[in-house]
Amino acid sequence: MGLSDNSLGVILAVSSSAFIGSSFILKKKGLKRAGASGTRAGVGGYTYLLEPLWWAGMITMIIGEVANFVAYVYAPAVLVTPLGALSIIVSACLAHFMLKERILKMGTLGCVSCIVGSVVIVIHAPQEHMPSSVQEIWTLATQPAFLAYVVATLSIVLALVLHFEPRYGQTNLLVYLGICSFMGSLTVVSIKAIGIAIKLTLDGINQIAYPQTWFFLTVAAICVVTQLNYLNKALDTFNAAIVSPVYYVMFTTLTIVASVIMFKDWSGQNVSSIASEICGFITVLCGTTILHATREQEPPPPVGTVTWYVSGDSIKSPEEENLITLRSSEYNEP
Repeated sequence: MGLSDNSLGVILAVSSSAFIGSSFILKKKGLKRAGASGTRAGVGGYTYLLEPLWWAGMITMIIGEVANFVAYVYAPAVLVTPLGALSIIVSACLAHFMLKERILKMGTLGCVSCIVGSVVIVIHAPQEHMPSSVQEIWTLATQPAFLAYVVATLSIVLALVLHFEPRYGQTNLLVYLGICSFMGSLTVVSIKAIGIAIKLTLDGINQIAYPQTWFFLTVAAICVVTQLNYLNKALDTFNAAIVSPVYYVMFTTLTIVASVIMFKDWSGQNVSSIASEICGFITVLCGTTILHATREQEPPPPVGTVTWYVSGDSIKSPEEENLITLRSSEYNEP
């Protein structure tokens, strides 16, 4: 007896999470190697494009995204989307063993809170109406409410890129991941339109001739390239075990918001379901706050300290000789 559609969808979704979680670590290791021999991605370098390990992570991520896309064909979103949280666990475990990046106990609590909140949001999210053509999606995409969301999203992204990135990009994780997540919400609706076009075309209803199909394809390409660029910067600058859950939470939240606005998912929903979704959002915000607080509590490595053990022409242990210590805050070059 063969697998049911839901079982196949779950297997694909779990496999997708494993690939995507692993891709974060492979790309991180590739970025670190590239940064050791050239300009780091976090400061605008692109030497990682010559690093095979980064491309291995890129290919792994593509495989995971394809598996996730196909999973939605066989199983409803209420089954597939929550399983994306498994990528957080995979990347955190691999980061611990392969990158020696620690997560403190409170960080683990924050990670769990993010997962629980995201799962609550998705479980109580309403069923979407599946459009029957690209033209129907275009009608939804050009309604005033969604156009306002697109304008707001692009405005925020431009503000982050032009104003906040030069000032806070190296110190605030939300700058890079904010750009990735906002652009990602537009990527999802574009990819969905492309997926519907492919499915309908394979069913004998050609959608390739419609200009809307090519417009959505162009938007998806631009958004994906932007996401990858700033995700690389985030991975190169911050701890991978923190980047993965925060990115998942922000991306999932904004994707649901975009879907609610575009497809009017909340219309006809009862108060209980909406309240549950709001509680999920609050849980996500708490988890994100805990993750940031944990990161700030980690002791920074000592910077600018040089110690000599002096005894004529020899060097001895601290117990044998006096120490001469210079700190960067106490020493100025002439």
